Amino acid sequence: MYQLEEETEADWWEVEALYDLCFAPGRTALSSYRLRDGVPTVAALCLILRDEDGTLAAAIRYWPAEVGGEDVLLLGPVAVHPTRQGEGLGALLINESLAEARRLGWERVMLVGDAPYYSRFGFHKLEGVEMPPPTNPDRVLGLALKAGAWDKVRGLVTKGT
Repeated sequence: MYQLEEETEADWWEVEALYDLCFAPGRTALSSYRLRDGVPTVAALCLILRDEDGTLAAAIRYWPAEVGGEDVLLLGPVAVHPTRQGEGLGALLINESLAEARRLGWERVMLVGDAPYYSRFGFHKLEGVEMPPPTNPDRVLGLALKAGAWDKVRGLVTKGT
């Protein structure tokens, strides 16, 4: 049994340790981290899962960004502890956080990731949306939380406020 909670300030370093465990050592050099630097998370969408012993099993974060002057959510990172992978925890976090984002009135979400994994949540390759280099454009994916929300949204991804 897992407890779904909003990440708190007290969880920050434990979540960072999970990300360090799950991702390559140079993860903070990626272009998506430059968009996050100095920008507060969208706290209501940053979720964690803890097991019955209180051990952190998975985490997801979101950040505000802009594309062509339009607000977007930048999803990521999402990580599941290696001993808990394959239990559907990442999918649970993604689905719960996207439902909350809709409820809060967000219209569009983007991420840099693997299309085969994220397509099952409705994400697709974004055309005309450019992440700062070096980013493979085939990995820039988006999801409209409101019908047509990505229509005519084009340009460079920049930091949100």
